[in-house]
Amino acid sequence: METRKNVNRIFIYGLLTVLAILVVIPFGWMLLASVKTSNEVFSIPMRLLPKEFQWVNYQTIWEKIPLLTFFKNTFKIAICTTAVQVLTSCFAAYGFSKVQFKGRDTLFLISVTTFAVPWQAYMVTQFALISRMHLTDSHLGLILMQAFSGFGVFLIRQFMIGVPNELLEAARIDGLNEYGIFARVALPLVKPGIATLVIFTSVNIWNDFMGPLIYLNSTELKTIQLGIRMFISQYGADYALIMAASVCSLIPVLIVFMVCQKWFVEGITAGGVKG
Repeated sequence: METRKNVNRIFIYGLLTVLAILVVIPFGWMLLASVKTSNEVFSIPMRLLPKEFQWVNYQTIWEKIPLLTFFKNTFKIAICTTAVQVLTSCFAAYGFSKVQFKGRDTLFLISVTTFAVPWQAYMVTQFALISRMHLTDSHLGLILMQAFSGFGVFLIRQFMIGVPNELLEAARIDGLNEYGIFARVALPLVKPGIATLVIFTSVNIWNDFMGPLIYLNSTELKTIQLGIRMFISQYGADYALIMAASVCSLIPVLIVFMVCQKWFVEGITAGGVKG
């Protein structure tokens, strides 16, 4: 039995290692391509390492397009949208899990079904609404458009369900109102869920291409994804520079994940077993 367990463990670890390598290969290729010349990127036969590392590519992309402006815009939209979405999701999740009111479950079901509907099905209606509010070509329009998330409500509610009601009752006896209970008792106990939602939301907003493409027209308001697309339009298929810009755009996402990974893993594990 012990030998069989060891064989199974070796097989599982080996399979996971192979899968991990397959996932990392595209990122490794992108990183190496970013320090090659354009001719070397798709040279035949393929070269893994460049003849000479072209670190100047990273300097060139900052000079050819206003990359710093695009980064600032993306940071602004990602941070504001993530903060608003986490706040609304936590408030709604607390209400759906810890507050008794008529029609609670029906309203929760309706809110959850919204994240099952593809954005393409209602983006025209959403654009018409934002246009009537005169918020097109503005960051505020993009932020408000994604201020509420059915997925976020569902995720945080899974963690809120696990908060003992006895703790909330004890807080009420001590004189805390519902807002105090929410902020001082419930939120600290669902940190893994909040970290998970922060990662999902910030990554989705950072990588969003269609939303900014539809709503933003001014160059000074565009995001990093539109900036990379603009670079391709202006300078053709210079893949070495494109890969360098892509690597730069990937760094903030990696930082967010590394900061939140402890709570993210705990959140995915805990959120998956709660009913």
